[in-house]
Amino acid sequence: MKVDIKEKRNPKTGNPITVISGVNHNPQHIEKLAKKLKSNCGAGGHVDGKTIVIQGSHTEKVKSILSSEGFTF
Repeated sequence: MKVDIKEKRNPKTGNPITVISGVNHNPQHIEKLAKKLKSNCGAGGHVDGKTIVIQGSHTEKVKSILSSEGFTF
């Protein structure tokens, strides 16, 4: 499954965030995946529909975790 990973700036604070979009699974699987990403990155974050937002700049770490889960970029 193809997902998009982008590094952006939080519009409120200006801090970096990592945005994973295009995750087409059921909401429970997306929540479980977000929890795994947040714990492995040591950061906070949230799920917004089919988009996962991780606080901080974690693009490479997120790519390695998602590739082990079977996702492509």
